[in-house]
Amino acid sequence: MIRKELGVDSALKLDGATVCTEQGTTTEQNVADYFSAHKMKYEPVVIDSADGIIKAFDGGRCDVYTTDASALYAQRLKLTDPAAYIVLPEIISKEPLGPAVRQGDDKWFNIVRWTLFALLEAEELGISKDNAEAGLTSANPAIKRFLGAEGDSGQQLGLDPRWSYNIVSKVGNFGEIFERNLGQSSKLKIDRGINALWNAGGLMYAPPVR
Repeated sequence: MIRKELGVDSALKLDGATVCTEQGTTTEQNVADYFSAHKMKYEPVVIDSADGIIKAFDGGRCDVYTTDASALYAQRLKLTDPAAYIVLPEIISKEPLGPAVRQGDDKWFNIVRWTLFALLEAEELGISKDNAEAGLTSANPAIKRFLGAEGDSGQQLGLDPRWSYNIVSKVGNFGEIFERNLGQSSKLKIDRGINALWNAGGLMYAPPVR
């Protein structure tokens, strides 16, 4: 993330910049690797907390603030003038985030995992919060099966036959949740990017929910 007034539109133009990173995180090594790989120099400003970085960055102590992409968008809202900053497009490391559960609770793990799959499958099938009810009587057998109007995919999870319908009808599909909480309808305004479905240029993919 960088101030708009600097006129920089790519991380490849950051040679000589001062860069704020949080002490003890993977970000320290990631930024060092990135600058080295592109034969650029930078001055690290290592701070022991995210709040400390925001204070330093807002005060002009560093040109650049780097951390996980989603965290950058959230941290930007804490700045005095969030609109004066942009998140550059380059992703310099893989930092996947996802749901986590306590080890050893296999039943709960399976429910959480298949809930995520159901949200993705619903989006791929075109099932949303608004049309989930109509989907119960759809002419498409895949939609009826997914929503539990036919078959019983919830049996192996110990859930109601209409478990996926219960989820989507309450909170929407994966895309709706992303848009509402992280995307353009939220304060964060994060582009979908690799979080799009596999058939829309992203990496999100679910096995068939049957």
